Amino acid sequence: MITAAFALLMLTISLLQPLARRLGLAPSVLLAMVGTLIGIGATYVLYTAETDYFNSIANIFVYPPLDSERILYIFLPLLLFQTSLTLDVRRLFEDWAPVLMMAVVAVFVATGFIGLALYPLAGVPLIACLLLGAIVATTDPVAVVAIFRDIGAPARLGRIVEGESLLNDAAAIVLFVILVGILTGQQSLSYSHAAIAFVQSFVGGVILGGLLARVAVSLLPLMRDLPLAQVTLSVALPYGIYVLSDQFAGVSAVVAVVAAGIVFNLYGPARVQPAHWRFLHAVWEQVSFWAASLIFMLAAILIPRLVAGFNPLDILLLIIVIIAALAARAVVIYGLLPVLSILRAGQAVNNKYKIVMLWGGMRGAVTLTLALSVLENPALSDEISAFVTKLATGFVLFTLLVYGTSLKQLIKLLGLDRLSARDEALRTQYLALSLSDIRQEIETTAKAYHIAPRVAEGVMNEYEDRAAAATAETNMLEELKDKDRVNMGLIALADREQQLVLDLFHSKTLSGRAVSQFLTITGQIGDLTRSDGRSGYKKATRQPLKFSAGFRFAQFLQRRLRINKPLALRLADRFEFLMVYRILGDALETFNEQEIRPLLGERVADILKETLANRQSETLTAIEALRLQYPDYADALENKFLRMAGVRLEETAYEEARDQMLIGPELHSDLLRDVERVRRACGIRPKLDLGMKTKELVRAHPLFEGLPKEQQKAIMKMMRPQFATPSETLIRVGERGDAAYFIASGAVEVRTAGDTVRLGRGDVFGEIALMTGGRRSADVVALGYCHLLSLNAQDFKLLLDKYPDLKAHVAMLSAERLKMNSETMTSETEDPVVPQFKATPEEDGKSADNIVVPKSSPSDEETQVRNDGQEKAEPTRQNGSDPSGTSDAPTTSG
Repeated sequence: MITAAFALLMLTISLLQPLARRLGLAPSVLLAMVGTLIGIGATYVLYTAETDYFNSIANIFVYPPLDSERILYIFLPLLLFQTSLTLDVRRLFEDWAPVLMMAVVAVFVATGFIGLALYPLAGVPLIACLLLGAIVATTDPVAVVAIFRDIGAPARLGRIVEGESLLNDAAAIVLFVILVGILTGQQSLSYSHAAIAFVQSFVGGVILGGLLARVAVSLLPLMRDLPLAQVTLSVALPYGIYVLSDQFAGVSAVVAVVAAGIVFNLYGPARVQPAHWRFLHAVWEQVSFWAASLIFMLAAILIPRLVAGFNPLDILLLIIVIIAALAARAVVIYGLLPVLSILRAGQAVNNKYKIVMLWGGMRGAVTLTLALSVLENPALSDEISAFVTKLATGFVLFTLLVYGTSLKQLIKLLGLDRLSARDEALRTQYLALSLSDIRQEIETTAKAYHIAPRVAEGVMNEYEDRAAAATAETNMLEELKDKDRVNMGLIALADREQQLVLDLFHSKTLSGRAVSQFLTITGQIGDLTRSDGRSGYKKATRQPLKFSAGFRFAQFLQRRLRINKPLALRLADRFEFLMVYRILGDALETFNEQEIRPLLGERVADILKETLANRQSETLTAIEALRLQYPDYADALENKFLRMAGVRLEETAYEEARDQMLIGPELHSDLLRDVERVRRACGIRPKLDLGMKTKELVRAHPLFEGLPKEQQKAIMKMMRPQFATPSETLIRVGERGDAAYFIASGAVEVRTAGDTVRLGRGDVFGEIALMTGGRRSADVVALGYCHLLSLNAQDFKLLLDKYPDLKAHVAMLSAERLKMNSETMTSETEDPVVPQFKATPEEDGKSADNIVVPKSSPSDEETQVRNDGQEKAEPTRQNGSDPSGTSDAPTTSG
């Protein structure tokens, strides 16, 4: 009989969907109505004396074999997880402040309003009144979102309401558990203890759910070509987290499942092929439909049982609940949401949106299930159980029958179902272009199928007329401000870029790790473009070219602890990122010319072209800076990209041959196995050698390369290799001099108030302050990636004391620089031209024997570098080759 009852419910649910569409009702409203009628009918059949023939099946509907705990365990994880998967999480972050306000703060406000309003007349403890408030504080996303999608309500309104519905279930259930614990004596009555318990349960659920979801996401690549296994893992995840959180971890199971769904939604697409991700979504949509419909139907069937014994006082209390709930929601929407805008914690919410949000607080299956759990709790008195269940059930019925049946008309009355002027203008322009293209395609198709011209003419004329009508309306697009049209184009570019990233991942050009980074970046580009227009787009596209905090930390490890590997990995990541970023930029330029220019016009396309050109220029500059320093690695990485492209082309050729029946499935599978082997072989990223070994850098430096090995070894012990990034400030004016720097490769710029000097390979900087004892007299900024050898002040003094010729040569370099900036250096020393040193008698006798330093003056080429600011430094080669890339580099250049 249970199977028959289940089949009857599924049949009813399937038939109610087209009926709800025909009647213009939300499916949840119709499910509640029909479920209530089923409950009434089953009760009558069970207790009537006329017949006992249907008692067995009626008993299943009146007393279902599932209690409230089982209903929550079976259906709630599915509903919460699927809703999290369908959310546009990155866009939802734009409205995080109003969503959290409606999801968390509104729950407490509604609980307090309802509880305090009922307490004087209810005749039950205040905690029981607050418990009812917590139960009815949960809104139903299924009913509201179904209405929004049916009439095409604004996407932002749908995101806010759906995000609120998802998260307020979590907040309300956590509060419900605490209040039930207080009523049954399992929790302390202290409000501080209750607040701490709420925070622990909520935060603990977020942490546990997020961590377990990350583990699950990391397992997805192991099932790369097994979509059924991926779906199975995604189904096991919410159930496992729900049980673990509720039974063992002592945190909110609802919060944990919601957090897991959000994390899975954020990082899952980067680990699953796009086709498999769409398949996963399709399966979840079907499972969620069954779960939402069944839980609503089962809860509605119990309504007659839950409202048994309703009396006039209950009607008065129900009116109080309705008024208090509406007032609490109005206080949050009209009183607290504007505060967020004042504090700039989120975008302002449109007044029309506020009206819909106020009237859209429908309650549903979760509220009914929580009310049923109160009825089934033996630790609660019959008086409290009846009070909570009757009023909660009555409130659900009111919201469904009143809010649910009028919400669609309200949205239409406010005009929220209509396109904005900008979208309407874009629609007509796109329609005109599309219909014209379709007309041409129909003409070609008619010729190919040998259809008579008189037959084809009728269809072509129909499309021609529609295209002409749309063209006549395209003047609306011209009426829009250029700023609005440019923003439309930039938003289209941002959305297109996100799709391109997924396409590159699908074609296996991007690794899972890289695609996560790119999806985050493209999401930020879209967000800032929508909020700030062109300036936001520029800011968002430039941000990834900057060096991140993680890169700076890796640089710190290399600089202070001589740990090179993290920096090498970061540089390799940057190389790969920049190359893909360039590919995306090229694709966007093509998209602008082919798609946006016909749609938005020449002026807008030219502005977008300039914006994209600037982006590409900055990207290419960053790539060339790396290529100059590591040309071998750049070649190896480009070789990898080409090989991966070859693999993709090979795979496509085999698939086309299979589709055309040129090869059979067995041969196709065998060829794909070869392709997979090649892909694995060429998919391994080459390792980047930083070339930061002190030994090689000292030997390659022109000041030291001619020294005997013993002297080089002594210098190596003093030197510390250092890696500098473009635009990094190495020395600042006014600082105490604590080190001198020898340039092994790359170039820096010395900036003073009066002049700018560029120094390259073989030069020294930072030594003037050490020699004069004064503070730094200039800023020194890296012009590109640089390999430096740093020497602290004490070691620098020891080195010069030990090698007088080196001291003389460094003094000569310093004197030349001081001459070029004599005006700004006068305040630091009486003789700004030549720093004075006192040589000991021992030093006088060993200059020629201990060190070999070229004493010739700088060459014409080197002087030109200083005076004209032209960098002559050559990039460092890898694998132990000469850092300059040539064997006859000048000894000094500054």
